[in-house]
Amino acid sequence: MTSPAPSAEPLLDWTAAAQVAGRLARPGPTAPRDELDSLVGALRTAAADAVGHVLDVTGMVPTGQAGVAVPDLGDVHVVDRAGWARANTRSMRAMTDPVARALGPEMPATSGVARLAGAAEVGGLLALLSGRVLGQFDPYGTDRADRRGRLLLVAPNVLAAERALDLRPRDFRLWVCLHEQTHALQFAAAPWLAGHLIGRVAGLLEDVTTSSVAMARAPLRQKVALVGRTLLRALRGELVTPLDGILGPAQRRELEEITAVMALLEGHADVMMDAVGPRVVRSVRTIRARFEKRRDGEGAPALDVVLRRVLGMEAKLAQYRDGAAFVRAVEERVGREGLNAVWAAPEHLPSAREIADPRAWVRRVHG
Repeated sequence: MTSPAPSAEPLLDWTAAAQVAGRLARPGPTAPRDELDSLVGALRTAAADAVGHVLDVTGMVPTGQAGVAVPDLGDVHVVDRAGWARANTRSMRAMTDPVARALGPEMPATSGVARLAGAAEVGGLLALLSGRVLGQFDPYGTDRADRRGRLLLVAPNVLAAERALDLRPRDFRLWVCLHEQTHALQFAAAPWLAGHLIGRVAGLLEDVTTSSVAMARAPLRQKVALVGRTLLRALRGELVTPLDGILGPAQRRELEEITAVMALLEGHADVMMDAVGPRVVRSVRTIRARFEKRRDGEGAPALDVVLRRVLGMEAKLAQYRDGAAFVRAVEERVGREGLNAVWAAPEHLPSAREIADPRAWVRRVHG
């Protein structure tokens, strides 16, 4: 009887990455203890209240839960910035472990020092991003046997945003939860979606990792030149991502297709969170108007704008708008029920071309 093959070594030291992320994440705004306790309780209540609203407005049903009075869309965690950063190391490991297994012996041996350096880089990046995320539905970092994901609500960031934008706290907290619980419903209604995405992303990362190995052997001046070009393009206001300079033509096409799916998810959640209307969120129009200015970086320091471009966050913002335009255009032609056909199977997901041309998706799926 042959012994099982040893498990692949992780691409970096994820325990160290979580420690770095937790230590470097800045705590955010402060408030009296009773106010913070009230905020945590209010966010949990908003997350629970949002479920019924997103079920009503989307017309979607979680798989296997038809007729259930209070469907289970996943666990809810109210966290601080350090908690969010640490939690995301688990998700990133879930996304990258298949790459390590697939590459196996093709990957050159990685020294402990190199794995720690990678952990420091990832941990530092997550710490930086931890101050910018209000909420996140994570379908990958769960321990649940039924694979339901987890909703992370970043309390200090919600508090900072509602203060900065001068918003009604109850309305804003529910509005944020409507977006994230729509994401939870997407994955609950299409249980194949998480596996589909992780498979495509892992395949792309495998290709990118192979390219990165070649890049790692390149002279130092080539690495410096790559970083310099990326930063220069960001300073000029061009749209860049952290993968610029590494992807080949085929990889870029695959990234475009993955991005199209992410645009659908984000755009769909953005449309649905507003579709509940002022009956549920009285100040929804005010929130949307002020939040869009925040997204566009109005009044933000120049360094903050550059960092957003270097980190690929401008691409994330484009996803919201492209996806929302797709959702609205499809609904105009086939209604919300027709739109929901997108969750039926992987082949119903829009391509990159169809995100830009919703009529093409309608013709392909609905004839």
